[in-house]
Amino acid sequence: MYNDCLIMAGGSGTRLWPASSSKLPKQFLPVSENKSFFTLAMERALAVGERVIIITGKTHIPHVVKDAQKLTAAEKKRVVVIGEPEAKNTAPAIACAAVYSNFNKQNKNMLVLTSDHIIEPLNVFKNDALPAASETEKLIVFGIKPSRPETGYGYIETASKNIEKNKTGIIEVAAFREKPDMETAKKYAASKYFFWNSGMFAFNTGFIIEQFKSLAPDVIESFIKLKEPKPSDYTITKGIKVLNDWNGLKSSYNKVKSISFDYAIAEKCGKTSMIRANFDWIDIGNWEEYAKIMNNTGSQVFSVSSNACFVDSDIPVALAGVDDLIVVIRGGKNGEGACALITRKGHTQNVKDIVEEIKKSNKKELL
Repeated sequence: MYNDCLIMAGGSGTRLWPASSSKLPKQFLPVSENKSFFTLAMERALAVGERVIIITGKTHIPHVVKDAQKLTAAEKKRVVVIGEPEAKNTAPAIACAAVYSNFNKQNKNMLVLTSDHIIEPLNVFKNDALPAASETEKLIVFGIKPSRPETGYGYIETASKNIEKNKTGIIEVAAFREKPDMETAKKYAASKYFFWNSGMFAFNTGFIIEQFKSLAPDVIESFIKLKEPKPSDYTITKGIKVLNDWNGLKSSYNKVKSISFDYAIAEKCGKTSMIRANFDWIDIGNWEEYAKIMNNTGSQVFSVSSNACFVDSDIPVALAGVDDLIVVIRGGKNGEGACALITRKGHTQNVKDIVEEIKKSNKKELL
């Protein structure tokens, strides 16, 4: 077991705009009638970790608490939520969690999990994740064997030329590769030595703090000055322990730059190995992929002479004589700006460009 599992639950998930917004990010969207992406991440963390640390934006803590109500009383006692004063990407979040984890016991083992992927089955995930808990002087990454050429993911290049003969499942990493163009992605997908970067990591906290000091001192320095939170810094909200007022945390986030863990540490670390994942891993990166997993959004739809359309709306929608559309409408019921997305299937990757247009137009209340 891991001493601590960190769930990174920040980010805005703009690829699923307008359902995913700054007020309700992708990780809190449903993937079934009673579970969200985040709920599934908690299940994974509780299955392999003694304690679960959740780092999320302060404004998103209510979503965390709401989803955590599905936990048992015993499970709730194993959870602590740290509210980020501002989003600064994954490196500051991991540095903060490593320092926090190290307070009451030095050199814990930690597993870092994403909060917006689908990973199944759970027992296979456990079998893949637990061997890395015993590694003390390595950064372990989890690689997914590509099922297709993909330009939207980063890649891991392995150093071993005997992958098929490797019985331990832990393989030395040669390099991290940026998101490629399509021609390069085809070469990566056809190779035995390239894997998708899942964004999940395992390490010993003492080891990773030393890596930060060596490779990204400007990221870690503001966090290692923090003192251990006092009991009065926590609140208990519906059974969930929330660290809302950690003295100095806001100042630490103000000082640190926004940078990913991959850029700050993983790509530079000379002691990195990969576990080849056997579990199924799905990054729901656009509305078409989301539509495949959501059989029922609960939307009220009236349809005449229309086929193969997907609707996710909080107001009634009527379709007449249209095919292969994605229709997403938010009427502003949850405090966000009212807006609608209508796109034909096959064009949902353009949503990120729409988001950029909205940013340029100074209509950030829509995001």
